[in-house]
Amino acid sequence: MSGKKDSKLKTLYVMRILEQETDENHILNSKEIAALLMSRYGIECERKSLYKDMEVLEAYGLDIVHTLSPRKGFFLASRTFEPVEARLLSDAVQAADFISKKKTREMLKKIESLVNVHQATALHRQVYIDRRVKSRNENVFYNIDRLDEAIRAGRMVSFVYTKRKLDDKFAARKERKTFYVSPYGLIWSNDRYYLVCNNRKYDNLMNVRVDRISRVEILPDHARPIGQVSRYKHRFDPADYAQTSFNMYAGEPESIELRCENDLLETIFDRFGEQADTRTSGREHFLLRTEAAVNHGLVGWILQFGDKIEVTEPETLREMVRDTARGILETYTRK
Repeated sequence: MSGKKDSKLKTLYVMRILEQETDENHILNSKEIAALLMSRYGIECERKSLYKDMEVLEAYGLDIVHTLSPRKGFFLASRTFEPVEARLLSDAVQAADFISKKKTREMLKKIESLVNVHQATALHRQVYIDRRVKSRNENVFYNIDRLDEAIRAGRMVSFVYTKRKLDDKFAARKERKTFYVSPYGLIWSNDRYYLVCNNRKYDNLMNVRVDRISRVEILPDHARPIGQVSRYKHRFDPADYAQTSFNMYAGEPESIELRCENDLLETIFDRFGEQADTRTSGREHFLLRTEAAVNHGLVGWILQFGDKIEVTEPETLREMVRDTARGILETYTRK
């Protein structure tokens, strides 16, 4: 490598060393930086020339701190992702069931590169991939990319959907079906990715898990307008849809009223937002009025609170909760 080329690359390598090796607890002086330039990149330099590199990098926008005490040297004070932000990304990737173990490891390695080696070591100690249930579908990212492309282009897609069922001998087997759908949105819920779409055979929305999808093909046919199959007139609203759906069961939202014990107020605000329509109902309860898709997902959500929540409206939802509770009681009292 020529000396001229060395000088052009040296500043970039200094930046890399600062990013990878330094923080407020790990300070490098000019002699140590020069040694790393030589051992890693074969670049010889005078220690004094590093001060010019620091000036250039500061002008470029790097937050470099020069320290005199207790140790003389340099460190990078801030970066695009702080350790806590990288930790949040790491936790999200680990929690996402739809990401395979192989892809999880690849992504965690990339996330670790966002912080220095010392922070990455601490981050790595928190990884517990092998103890988590992860998807075996290695094509999930490709499928998400293809589905997103189809949504942006307003095109229909076809895919193969796989579910496990018990056969006549009570053995689990895989059942595969081909669907032709109009895709409208991708929603991450309960650590899984779902595609919200319309099956061309029906006039409503359905949700399918992306990790169970394979062989995605974008079709030349235009997707059906969202207004033909839902209450959304011109554009699908993922945030609204996710809030009114429970456990990603599909269904059209309708007005419901719930009578809740006062100690559930924080839980209700967490689920429906702090602007939720609530009012007192006696000394120990409050009423919540909201819109939600009335289906088994909502019933399951209500039942997890036992007698702390009572459905007051609509009567159809009261009957669904009552029938489900009666079925549970029969199951556990049957001899």
